[in-house]
Amino acid sequence: MTEGFARHGAVRIAYAAEGPPDGEPLLLIMGLGLQMLFWPESFRELLTGAGFRVARFDNRDVGLSTHLRELGVPGPLAFAPHRGPGYRLADMAGDALAVLDELGWESAHVVGVSLGGMIAQTLAGARPDRVRSLTSISSTPSPRIGRPHPRAMAALLRRPASSRDAAARQVVDIFRVIGSPAYPHEEEWLRDVAGRSYDRAHDPAGIRRQLAALVSAEDRRPMLRTLRLPTLVIHGDADPLVRLPGGLATARVLRDAKLVVHTGMGHDLPTALLPGIAEEISAVARRAYEAGPATR
Repeated sequence: MTEGFARHGAVRIAYAAEGPPDGEPLLLIMGLGLQMLFWPESFRELLTGAGFRVARFDNRDVGLSTHLRELGVPGPLAFAPHRGPGYRLADMAGDALAVLDELGWESAHVVGVSLGGMIAQTLAGARPDRVRSLTSISSTPSPRIGRPHPRAMAALLRRPASSRDAAARQVVDIFRVIGSPAYPHEEEWLRDVAGRSYDRAHDPAGIRRQLAALVSAEDRRPMLRTLRLPTLVIHGDADPLVRLPGGLATARVLRDAKLVVHTGMGHDLPTALLPGIAEEISAVARRAYEAGPATR
């Protein structure tokens, strides 16, 4: 595994890459407040086994990447449309682009989950020449589509934990609310990853800054309509955080999108579904290869 930092202006982005050095480049973008540790090792092994060179990174304000503490804790106005906390999703997409540059990748297959899907959409819309295929999981093209169930939002906005054990319990509790009702909750795994994340960096204000960038984002549908890009959209019909209309709207607006809706899937990545998701990602990558650069 290769680890390092990419630079986007004054922001440093921690990344890791694994898999065959000559593999198809694939970039994973994680969701709100979660570090790159939350990409399951078994999922990454499925992707590297399929021939991908897989990179993942900590978004700004989480993990080992730059924490923009000078921006403070967002107040109410930061959550208004087109306002934000001092940075936008376009800036976070620029962080992803910096990782591609650091790895020497002219383009890559890009996979994002939740907020990561929104960042991936933004990257594809701004720089379609750098995106071979797009996979958007549990995401939406607009914060006003697929709005969260009040119970799910309440779980996210609980008082921040003040210890390692409390932080681990809180993550488990959140996924009990937003996770997949039809699949076992990986509570031991969640507790372990949440504890290791706490050890790397615990910054509740950083998560609020990410949330402000998400909630204040513009509707991406006008931009996404212009794309000619092989796309995969995956969503769960039981997702309470980004509800199914978000995935449906994403698939509807992208001209070359395949929509996969999993019954009983919530806002997580159930282990039982990972082989099928990895195969779908391989399939959209094959479509991109067969279509050639004219699609981008």
